[in-house]
Amino acid sequence: MHERVNILGVRMSAINMPQALSIIDGWIAHRQQHYVCITGVHGIIESQRDEGLRRIHNEAGLVTPDGMPLVWLGRLHGHAHVERVYGPDLMLAVCEQSLSKGYRHFFYGGGEGVPTLLTTNLRRRFPSLQVVGGYSPPFRPLSGAENEQIVDAINEAAPDIVWIGLSTPKQERWMAEHLGRLAAPVLIGVGAAFDFHSGLKKQAPRWMQRSGLEWLFRLATEPRRLWRRYLVNNPLFVVLVVLQVLGLKRYPDN
Repeated sequence: MHERVNILGVRMSAINMPQALSIIDGWIAHRQQHYVCITGVHGIIESQRDEGLRRIHNEAGLVTPDGMPLVWLGRLHGHAHVERVYGPDLMLAVCEQSLSKGYRHFFYGGGEGVPTLLTTNLRRRFPSLQVVGGYSPPFRPLSGAENEQIVDAINEAAPDIVWIGLSTPKQERWMAEHLGRLAAPVLIGVGAAFDFHSGLKKQAPRWMQRSGLEWLFRLATEPRRLWRRYLVNNPLFVVLVVLQVLGLKRYPDN
């Protein structure tokens, strides 16, 4: 169990990286099935536009604070221990923990060849990492038969953790739809972490990540794809949070 903070109706987990690792380890040890939403401003705002997506977040085992604004809000609510639990960092931390725990990993997502490249790079860093499979889905929706085939393939590989790199909100919907259909106890949606750890995209410098300026770096590197996410969603997030903090707008916890 862990505490949650209501941010615009999304119940963010008030945690740090060691707590996240401990919770995930407990799920695997007890074969408890959960999914993890790695959520920043983008996920919170998308949840304002889509009630189903907000519900998916609130039914997740963890909703980690992916961006510094969520960390600051967690601390503002009295949770001084809250730290950023960033998708790419969580992936590396879990992979490192896997070396002693023996976790088995499956990578679902990314462009053609990305799961293979990701596996190669992670095994270079963690030589004994157990990767039991990967799959890059087409951009079109899968047919029912195709989806059944990938579910069967993942279950046959018997991973402990399925990593999903489909971006928000697609990966959150995929996890919610497949929870219970997959035998793996843990599903974690990490979005761009696939591209970062495959070496296909650069991450922002650590000082920009710590200061809450990573969005500026990503906007500069992918302006056509991300301009709306940052130039529309970020100001809207600030306005809505101010209204919530002042008590002028209230949000349910469920």
